[in-house]
Amino acid sequence: MFSPIAEAPYYAVIFSTRLSASNHGYEEMAEKMLKLASQQEGFLHVESVRDESGKGVTVSYWRDLESIANWKQCSEHLQAQQQGKTKWYEYYRLQICRVEREYGFEANLK
Repeated sequence: MFSPIAEAPYYAVIFSTRLSASNHGYEEMAEKMLKLASQQEGFLHVESVRDESGKGVTVSYWRDLESIANWKQCSEHLQAQQQGKTKWYEYYRLQICRVEREYGFEANLK
């Protein structure tokens, strides 16, 4: 069941990646960063998917741009970013979007 992430407006950070074949340690670091991000002021929610080829998308949701900037500069996150560039990612793209509204549908198939 979906529930609203927050009252709009809020922000979404879309992080699209492709893992390299040599991504030893990535899963552990991703779990550590998820836990750390969820403790940051302004963090709202995160959703993530990855396919068998290594392509993935993680969307984190934040209250405001200041919270996103603070997360980007978190010392442990900076270390993980550097390891991502040198060890884990073939490529990545990051997009920051303002969510103006949200709505959805959920079937009751019981």
